[in-house]
Amino acid sequence: MSLQLKGNWNQIKGKLKQKYASLTDDDLKFQEGQEDEILGLLQEKTGESIEKLREFIFEDENEKAN
Repeated sequence: MSLQLKGNWNQIKGKLKQKYASLTDDDLKFQEGQEDEILGLLQEKTGESIEKLREFIFEDENEKAN
């Protein structure tokens, strides 16, 4: 993950909460340098693979690039 994540985190957090209603604000607290930790937590809470979560988080950026 990159600085894009930090800059867009509020938007990403909203998307994650829409898709995974069981996530709480505490689950989605992002701190710079903690990308792997938050992905691990999201994987544990949602049951999704880390790769699928990465794709979901970055899908808007990927669509803009194409």
